[in-house]
Amino acid sequence: MALIKSISGIRGTIGGKINDNLTPIDAVKFAAAYGTWLQSQYNNKQSLTVIVGRDARISGKMISSLVCETLLSLGINVIDLGLSTTPTVEMAVTLEHAHGGIIITASHNPKQWNALKLLNHKGEFLNDKEGTKVIEIAEAEAFEFAQVDDLGTYRKKADYINKHINEVLKLKLVDVEAIKNAKFKVIVDAVNSTGGIAIPALLEKLGVTCVALYCEPNGQFPHNPEPLPAHLTEISKWVVQEHANLGIVVDPDVDRLALVNEDGSMFGEEYTLVACADYVLQNTPGNTVSNLSSSRALREITIKHGGNYQASAVGEVNVVALMKKNKAVIGGEGNGGIIYPELHYGRDSLVGVALFLSHLAHKNMSCSQLRASYPNFFMSKNKIDLTADIDVDAILKKMAKKYENEQISTIDGVKIDFETEWAHLRKSNTEAIIRIYTESTSEEKAEALALKIINDIKLIASIK
Repeated sequence: MALIKSISGIRGTIGGKINDNLTPIDAVKFAAAYGTWLQSQYNNKQSLTVIVGRDARISGKMISSLVCETLLSLGINVIDLGLSTTPTVEMAVTLEHAHGGIIITASHNPKQWNALKLLNHKGEFLNDKEGTKVIEIAEAEAFEFAQVDDLGTYRKKADYINKHINEVLKLKLVDVEAIKNAKFKVIVDAVNSTGGIAIPALLEKLGVTCVALYCEPNGQFPHNPEPLPAHLTEISKWVVQEHANLGIVVDPDVDRLALVNEDGSMFGEEYTLVACADYVLQNTPGNTVSNLSSSRALREITIKHGGNYQASAVGEVNVVALMKKNKAVIGGEGNGGIIYPELHYGRDSLVGVALFLSHLAHKNMSCSQLRASYPNFFMSKNKIDLTADIDVDAILKKMAKKYENEQISTIDGVKIDFETEWAHLRKSNTEAIIRIYTESTSEEKAEALALKIINDIKLIASIK
């Protein structure tokens, strides 16, 4: 069905043909390419260790076994965390002083998908140069496997989610006593993946009453695993029926966090980061970063607290790079991805939960009241289909020229900032489309802006 290679790894559907899908051959080839690249970073002169962990999707054990055995065949040592989360693997790389990591997860994609996500020695995703080199090695099949006496060693460590939780609880801004005293009741939907292990365990240590909705890590996703409002109707009903204070939703690899208010309404994925940043900035004055397609609300909150906000190109690796440059005390992406450098540089739902509950406990108000305290922005996400012969880059340049009197960013497509709203246009690397995100002060205005931008593109491209 599909195989997508990018700087962050390889993603595809299980089954099918080599080079068209994520087959065992493709998994082995890409794992070998990553291992070979890693060895080149250390001139093959020392014994290397790679952390491997997976989410609970059905194909996870199979792909993980292929990856682990391939690394061993290169002479690389493996520490296998088994069922884990993306942020847990990221933290394990640094805590174990490993040289890299591979996460077996297709994140929010449906169950037929899986992926290899690649980390460096800092537990962070590879940058463009590094990822491109791994792809080149894979395509050239430039591997050299170890002799029998030089094979890698294999160890299992199944306690890392608990280690991760303990590191979260040590954070100064995670107020365990305040959370316990608030006596929160929470519904958790972890789409039957590893969030079903991690989030209830974290809540238990925080003294929160947890009602598990889909927390059995069997990989049988009960609904579309992307934590969008359209997929969260069941937990909304549960929150109201159970008289819970809120609902917590994570995606299969637990790097995206969505929240449900006590009345069943959505807190809003974009506002997960806003709320956590509000709490952090109240206690730790500083700067913030999110990507160009994230809500303006973070900028407003940052300015309110006297900080500097900057926007990066889309992609976690770009957010992290700008966070380091901007000395951000918190950042992330508007899809519910919280990056808190005090813990590590990676999107992490566990630290997001702990910071949010600390904030809510201190505010002594309901979830819906907290959400109402923030600037109200509404987003519209659209795309326009193009024919393969249309020069997308030329269209984006013309759009930037058309709106040159507005504030323009071209670091990732074209971002047009108006006084009270914005539009972000990005081309897809896999489809002949332009993605168009808009945000304004009402749903109607966001949709109207999107329609205006789409019509501009059609006129420029002469699309009927």
